[in-house]
Amino acid sequence: MESISVFDMLSIGVGPSSSHTLGPWRAGLRWIEELKARGVFDRVVGITVDLYGSLSLTGIGHATDVAVMMGLCGYDPETFPTDKIDEEVAQIKMTQLIDFNQERPCTFSPSKHIVFNKNFLDFHPNGMTFTAELSDGSKIKDSYYSIGGGFIVKEERKMEKIKMEKFSHFPFPIQNGSDLLAFCMAEQKSISEIVLENERSLRNDEEIDKGLKAIWDVMLQSVYDGCHTEGYLPGGLNVVRRASAMNKKLIGDSIYETPQEWLDAIRNTKVAFRQILKWVSSFAIAVNEVNASLGRVVTAPTNGSAGVIPAVLMYYLVIENHQATWEDIKKFLLTAGEIGSIFKKGATISAAMGGCQAEIGVSSSMAAGALCELMGGTPDQCLMASEIAMEHHLGLTCDPIAGLVQIPCIERNAMGAVKAINACEIALHSDPSKAKVSLDDVVATMWATAQDMTSKYKETSEGGLAVQVNISDC
Repeated sequence: MESISVFDMLSIGVGPSSSHTLGPWRAGLRWIEELKARGVFDRVVGITVDLYGSLSLTGIGHATDVAVMMGLCGYDPETFPTDKIDEEVAQIKMTQLIDFNQERPCTFSPSKHIVFNKNFLDFHPNGMTFTAELSDGSKIKDSYYSIGGGFIVKEERKMEKIKMEKFSHFPFPIQNGSDLLAFCMAEQKSISEIVLENERSLRNDEEIDKGLKAIWDVMLQSVYDGCHTEGYLPGGLNVVRRASAMNKKLIGDSIYETPQEWLDAIRNTKVAFRQILKWVSSFAIAVNEVNASLGRVVTAPTNGSAGVIPAVLMYYLVIENHQATWEDIKKFLLTAGEIGSIFKKGATISAAMGGCQAEIGVSSSMAAGALCELMGGTPDQCLMASEIAMEHHLGLTCDPIAGLVQIPCIERNAMGAVKAINACEIALHSDPSKAKVSLDDVVATMWATAQDMTSKYKETSEGGLAVQVNISDC
């Protein structure tokens, strides 16, 4: 049984895509580790990276080439200053050199040594092969696959086997919704309490709190930054940033120096019913405008869907409970992470495998279940909320215009957040024992739908809005 930590499902990274940006970045870092473990790193004189399938088809729009270079430089996606990325890339292009792991300069021309191959590798649509030329003229090749949410595996899945062994001592091993509900009922605990016990088998309470606070800090910062940045998004579509204007209309011209001051001000504002949708939409759009600008966000469970969970959590803090504490935020993140892991284990969180239902659909499901717990829902009502949210995202395609995580991706986060809130309300007023569809049913259906979906609707920009809309009209 595969066990996944909440810190795997909610991880800090750089936009615009967890599969196409964060994944290749991490693959570069892992390749460096493996070359060093083999004792050949110091003999590398040349590097070539081949991108395949979806990574190639939308690679430029998703900044996959940029991510590869950042990974090869050895930079940490959680901490590297995002405003320095363009400067680093420009330096590489100008000098035709890459400082491999910041240790040894290697000849590297991005246009020559990052190769976009439209053919797909068999194992997964998001494949990439790193080739090292050694000083004796020999070559070493390693292939990696970005399987969604920033997760990286090799075809033989050795790393997954290690992870499964590492987490095999979870006190409550969970594979699906039925397992989770059974543990909740047997232990008379909430979902977040069960998840917390599993996390305690990996790290102490201080480490858990520190990690979750870091995640929340990035989420809040991304909402704040998006709501206070004007202009256009990069990439050529000239998409106007909207979150800032929405924020100004809602809160006025007041200036707040920190995200927390801003949040406190919103919580003290009387929000009219008609404004609730505006606030939630502005929160979600803000995060994904930051994501589209190669900003720092939390994969939740992916970068393309990074705005849904923060927007719904902000809704709880701003609309539902002005006295909410850190413990409420912690419960929300723990519950959301566990629901996401159920989808990853039973289906996929990769748009290249399952379309946008695997990203926005899963994030909406995660947010719905987490909100339901904070609103007083029972564990079975929480899972019902998650089921409802996904049920109404089934079949959602991934068709980004020009391969950019902008249209329709940014607005879909707002829609996913609103659906999550609605799903929670429906579940809170329902009897789960009379439900006709379980969370496990909808996970299985989502995976079956993903397998039936043609590849042109799976993050390839070969179908849907990506080909229907003339880029010059945008």
